[in-house]
Amino acid sequence: TATWGAATLRLTCLCDTRCWASWCISTLCFRINDAVSLTVLIIGASGVFGSRLAMRCAREPGVRLILAGRRADALRALGAQIDPDAIIRTLDRDHLAASDFAGADLVVDAAGPFQASQDAVIRAAIGAGIPYLDLADGRAFVAAIGQYDSAARARGIAILTGASSVPALSHAVIDDLVKGWSRIDDLRVGIFPGNRAPRGLSVMQAILSYVGKPVSVWREGRWQDVPGWGMTHRWRLSDGTRRWASVCDTPDQDLLVARYNPTRSAEFFAGLELPLLHLGLALLAWPVRLGIVRSLRPFARSLLWAAQRFLRWGSDVGYMEVHARGLDAKGNKAAARWTLRASGNCGPTVPTLAALALIRRYRDGNPPLPGARACAGELALAEFAGDFEELGIKTRIIPSGAQDRGGTNPSGVQEQIFMDEAAAT
Repeated sequence: TATWGAATLRLTCLCDTRCWASWCISTLCFRINDAVSLTVLIIGASGVFGSRLAMRCAREPGVRLILAGRRADALRALGAQIDPDAIIRTLDRDHLAASDFAGADLVVDAAGPFQASQDAVIRAAIGAGIPYLDLADGRAFVAAIGQYDSAARARGIAILTGASSVPALSHAVIDDLVKGWSRIDDLRVGIFPGNRAPRGLSVMQAILSYVGKPVSVWREGRWQDVPGWGMTHRWRLSDGTRRWASVCDTPDQDLLVARYNPTRSAEFFAGLELPLLHLGLALLAWPVRLGIVRSLRPFARSLLWAAQRFLRWGSDVGYMEVHARGLDAKGNKAAARWTLRASGNCGPTVPTLAALALIRRYRDGNPPLPGARACAGELALAEFAGDFEELGIKTRIIPSGAQDRGGTNPSGVQEQIFMDEAAAT
């Protein structure tokens, strides 16, 4: 136990003291000699999100870990920190064979960036007959998942993509918000990480892959192309905080329209906490918008280095919000809002919780149905509640007519946000 505690203190890059304290307590409670019922192979286990998923899986009874990735030293260090019994396996996710998954009951790809990913992991999982899920946020990657449906069904396994904040959590939220509504007019999702949140190269590459490029967005009842990281405006959060927000190219741009059929708009925004970084990125988008530069992705390492110079400023508080507007069951105007506030740098754990919920389902003998599809509508919002509480993450649903903490009517707040967005450039 003393060794684990010392190692935990050294792994400060993964989460803050409170999150690690929660993990340590849970680990001591659950690290009983449970019979292993599920062996999970996590690709990209030493990365920003993979490490957080591995950390939480390590305290789950009946789950054994295979920590996989390119860097054996980082994987061994992680294993020593969270689970000395974990198997370490080096592999390249772009060059895989079914044998690379030997001993695994489930494969989780947490590596990224999925905007430029190949399908080697999916094909290897199908070849091995092992269920697969990922944390993909690449729009084209998620949209292409249907091509593997027949093969997955033939093997009797589920191939799920997007088991992350988008679309798994966002759709679980919307399913709760609009339950019983007769019509949905507008949907809006926003994610706003704290500036002190850890950031990796793959996250930077994912963002830069679409900055300045045309992004297809459902607005005013039709598809329109807008510049990536454009439509920049101020977003008022539930606690009165304001953050800059810009449009992102995510799977939800398509899936919100496909699942909910909104009459007017379905949009996804994100924002960096420091105005200098957010607006600076919007400025850097212009050479791409003007055709001077094809993409900012080749500059990812340099821009990541520059962004890390500002880590001392800002906060460790991240937010996620989902807004809906439409008509209720009686045909009356309705507006609802879901908010998430994650302090203590626990925000980066949120994208891993959908995968964790699915891992529990597999362990408990309740796996998803066979087939290949996006992880939209697979999980209920209640399945996230326990982890939110344990991490100290605050969430709430503000229905139409209720009062938020600032004493404002959320319908009015909704109207203001929709007005702000309409005036965005």
